[in-house]
This record gives sequence, C-alpha cells and structure tokens, in this order.
Amino acid sequence: MDFGTLSGRAVVVRVSDGAEIASAVHEYTHAVLEDTLPGSSTRLPDAWALQVPQDYRDVLCRAVPEALATAGVAPEQVVGIGTDFTACTMVPTYADGTPLNEDPRFADRPHAYVKLWKHHAAQGQADRINDLAARRGERWLPRYGGLISSEWEFAKALQIHEEDPEIYDAMDRWVEAADWIVWQLCGTYVRNACTAGYKGILQDGQYPSEDFLGELNPGFTSFVTDKLDQPLGELGSRAGSLTAEAASWTGLPEGIAVAVGNVDAHVTAPAAGAVEPGRMVAIMGTSTCHVMSSTVLQDVPGMCGVVDGGIVAGSYGYEAGQSGVGDIFGWFTSTGVPASYSDAAAQAGESVHDYLTRLASAQDVGQHGIVALDWHSGNRSVLVDHELSGLVIGTTLATKPEDTYRALLEATAFGTRVIVETFRDSGVPVEEFVVAGGLARNPLLMQIYADVLRMPLSIIASEQGPALGSAIHAAVAAGCYSDVPLASKSMGKVRRAAFVPDESRSRRYDALFEVYRGLHDHFGRDPLTMRHLRGLRRDALARQAAAR
Repeated sequence: MDFGTLSGRAVVVRVSDGAEIASAVHEYTHAVLEDTLPGSSTRLPDAWALQVPQDYRDVLCRAVPEALATAGVAPEQVVGIGTDFTACTMVPTYADGTPLNEDPRFADRPHAYVKLWKHHAAQGQADRINDLAARRGERWLPRYGGLISSEWEFAKALQIHEEDPEIYDAMDRWVEAADWIVWQLCGTYVRNACTAGYKGILQDGQYPSEDFLGELNPGFTSFVTDKLDQPLGELGSRAGSLTAEAASWTGLPEGIAVAVGNVDAHVTAPAAGAVEPGRMVAIMGTSTCHVMSSTVLQDVPGMCGVVDGGIVAGSYGYEAGQSGVGDIFGWFTSTGVPASYSDAAAQAGESVHDYLTRLASAQDVGQHGIVALDWHSGNRSVLVDHELSGLVIGTTLATKPEDTYRALLEATAFGTRVIVETFRDSGVPVEEFVVAGGLARNPLLMQIYADVLRMPLSIIASEQGPALGSAIHAAVAAGCYSDVPLASKSMGKVRRAAFVPDESRSRRYDALFEVYRGLHDHFGRDPLTMRHLRGLRRDALARQAAAR
C-alpha cells in the first residue's frame, strides 16, 4: 500500500516475479487542509498543510478489498503487507495511537491534526535548530548537509510546543505516518529506521541530546524520551502480524506479516532495481525525492541526510529532494493559462498539461528566452530553505503560456542538476539516473532531464513504483526472500537508458544552466529579498484575518 499526498493505493503483487495483478485507489476525502479545518471557517495560517488520519484508514477499508476483488485473488493467497508513506508526515497521538484530532476537545485545534510533509510553517523553529547546532558544533549536523528542514520531526514538534502547549502536553507520541499506519495494521508501534534516521536526526544510535533540546526551549528538554523514542525496526523486517480488527477492514487473513514502515521514495529504489551504489533514483510527483546507496560516507552540502542502512542494509543511503515539481506545473496550469488555451485543449481532447507540452515540444532550447527558479514550494536541496520562493525572469510581451510552462519544466531539471553536481563534488559519484513516479509519463520532461543532466535516463517499468517497492519489502518480511536486494532482482523492473542526451541540446542547456546557477546562488545564498517578501505577505494576511 502506497500512501501519497492526495490518495492511497493498494496493489496486488505476485511474489515470484513482481507482476502487478491489480490495483485500486482511494482519494482522501479531506485531501490537504491548507485553508480551513473540516467544518470550520477559521482560516489556517500561511504555509500550513494538514491532513485527517481517518482518510488513511479509509484506504485500508476501501482500496484493499477493491484491489483484491479486481485481481480475483483469494485472500488466503496474500502472505504479507508492505506500506510506504510521504515523509515527513507526522501524527500527534495518545499512547494507544488515537490521533488527537479525534478527541472532540481538540477537533478545532490545528496542531491536533496530521502535519503533512509540505507543512512549512515551522521554518522559524528549523532556523533556530540549525543556528544552535552550528554554534555548538553538533556532530550530527553535517550528516544532513549542514541544515535541518522545517519539514522534519523536530521543527514541527517544537512548533506545537511553542504555539499550542496544551496539545503538546496532551500528545503522548509524535509518530511518523509511515509508522502509524503499521501500528493500525498490527497493533505494534515500531519506529522504522528510515524515517528515524532521515527525519528524526537519529545518527549512530543517538538523537540530539537533552542539553541541546533544553537550550532550544527548556520545555522541550525531554521531547525525545517523552514523545519520540521507540524501538526501531530494520527495513524489510516484520513489524508484527495483521490484527483481527485490521483483517476485518481489509478482508485479508488475520496473522499475516506486516512489514516495518517505509518512505515512498526510499522504498522505490528496489522496485527500480537501484540498490547498487551510484544509482540515483528520482521519485517525481508533486515533489521529487532523490535517493541513492553508496559504499562511502561523505558530508554532502544540503542533502536531506545520509543513514547507514537507510535504503538497504549494508550501504549508506543518501537522500536529497525538491519541494515542488509537479505541484509547480499544476499551479501554472491552474493560474497561468488563459481561457483560450483551456478551450483549445478541450477541443483537442487533451488536458491542459498535454496541450502545453505539445506546444512546448515544438520549441528549440532557449527559444523562449526565459529562466525560472523552481522554489514555489521552497527549496529542500541544496539550500534547505522553505522561505525561498519562485522566480521567472526574461518574460516579455511576446511570452506565451507554453514558454513559461517549458521554462518551469527546465527549472526543475536545473534544480536536479545542482543536486547531482553537489553529490559528485562531495565525493559521492552518481553513475546512473533512474526516474520513477507519475511525471515519468511526460516524454518532453524526461528528455529535458536527460539533456540537462547529460546522462541517460532509466525509467522504472512500473506505474506503481512505491507500491511495488512496498510489496518487495512485504515479501522479505513474509520470508519469501532472504533480503531486499535479492527480492529486488526478481521483482524489480526498469527500462535502462530509455532517454539519452543529445549533445547539441545539452550544450545549449549548459548556457541556460549558467544563468540558473547565477540566480540560484544570488537569491539562495543571500535570501533576504525572498524572505522579506514572505514577511510582507504574512503581515498582510494577518491584517486581513484581524479585520475579519
């Protein structure tokens, strides 16, 4: 089961060869809460992104039985369940796993709800964590490229502590959604090694010290021991067995294996046959997460983290990412396209995305005269600053929507090139680039990436990469394979070198990339302009809210 930003998907997978027999999707009823809480008119502040945990349970109750029925597979043939989740997505719960928002006393309290990965309102707390860690010379900070993200566990928890102490005090457990859904399935709370390392600052068996946390805020001193710490589970191991209650939700047999939870990006690597060192996997959807295994341990500026065994046991797992990719394209098609383009797309029987892609495909590299910065949802790597914002430069009165659309596609490729070059410059070689996720279906985008990166692009031969990866882990947890790499060889799928770079286009993209890099370093290394604009926006929104 793959739990994404807007929906959860169940896929029935054959253990012997990874064949995907059937799938079903359940769209979250409440989607992403960015404006108001359910049944409330109170507006959420800027940069908030919340969810309702019952939506995740509904995936178990609806998508799983539907997928089984479509597959024609008898429930007793199912040997195990593997899950993956967006991260860092956090659930505040009581000791029994009940989310705080399900307590009627807290139904109207924003901090009682799930904080989705793209909740960026804890940037101030992240800044303080980074400043203090740098001043103190904390040894764990370089393992995260020198910066902790506002998306991660500590910054989000500190925000709750400082903005709603009653919710913080009521919270017994601060749980990754990846672990919460496993808890729901097997009744056992096992903290997976992946999110604990990448999002929870667990390095060499230790979290940030109580002395460090107390210096951040005296009331935060015992956060790890009181709210966070929990037994760890290795990826691919068995967290527990399906409970009778979860069996009634899913229609699956009680007692089958439930694998330790995992992250959608990391679990995709074995599905793409990319567990060997040097193969970087980009899971491209609303955002992009870049993961790669390596035999070397290095400090890479701006990486999201390096964790021993964070992807597969025996290797160092690296992670980087871009906070906005598909979200940026979706934003533009929703807000930047005139009615005439929407009408033309409808007449052609195409989506606006497909229509703009077709028009943009007819252009030569650089023809539009535009360069964009892909920071509409902030920057995850390598700047790690969610106060940064998007930029399009070079527009004229002759600029058309397809020009801007193509420039945004290219901007995300340029952002990926910055990440790849930073890894290489830091002594972590990137030898192959593998793409998974829904955006792999756009051939123009894939060709742009190949040309910009000057690398062949391999494409996962599955439209359900995270779910397939979860099934691989489930097969290992159920004892069908001895380890994840062995299961990956039988069940993983990839088309090698599906897109290859064109030298003439790559040379022209090199010139555009130099412009992008100059803008990147100017606005990213000295972000006062963008932070000032964010501040002015927040002030205006606060005045507007006060007036209401």
